[in-house]
Amino acid sequence: MRAPLLIAFVLLGAVPAWSAEEPSGCDKFKWNIDHERAALTAPDRMKLVSGGELTALPSTGMTLDLSPPAEAKLPTPPERAPKEGTFAGFTSFKNPPKAGIYTVSLSAGAWVDVVQDGHPLKPKAFSGATDCDGIRKTMKYEISASPFVLQVSGTKENSISIAILPSE
Repeated sequence: MRAPLLIAFVLLGAVPAWSAEEPSGCDKFKWNIDHERAALTAPDRMKLVSGGELTALPSTGMTLDLSPPAEAKLPTPPERAPKEGTFAGFTSFKNPPKAGIYTVSLSAGAWVDVVQDGHPLKPKAFSGATDCDGIRKTMKYEISASPFVLQVSGTKENSISIAILPSE
């Protein structure tokens, strides 16, 4: 009699983890996102075609055109395989700024790979929330003073706004 009761309590305790939803609202990010959100929604965002090359990081956001994954020709296979019906793209940065921690922020949900010296970098921190106009997720990466590639995949739209800014 006690074993079934114990199993029921264990299962009931696990339900919140199974049904956990992502945080909702701009105030649910782990750090202040005002600067990133402003860059992602700025009217003067640079427009990029996937596969393009930039000599330096823009001071505001960028809008990257995306293609179906088979057509995107990502230079490195994404660490997470994109789902059918999603879009992908990339851009290269040939002359990065000084080494440091940078936030990479996106206007929509997507998988991000920052590839430097042939290896994907692991984010130092991640934060995301739904229902925040202009920004969906932001990650912090330690980027060294060498060229890198930013790859985006798994997004439902054929373009995405991106901001890469020094971390405050």
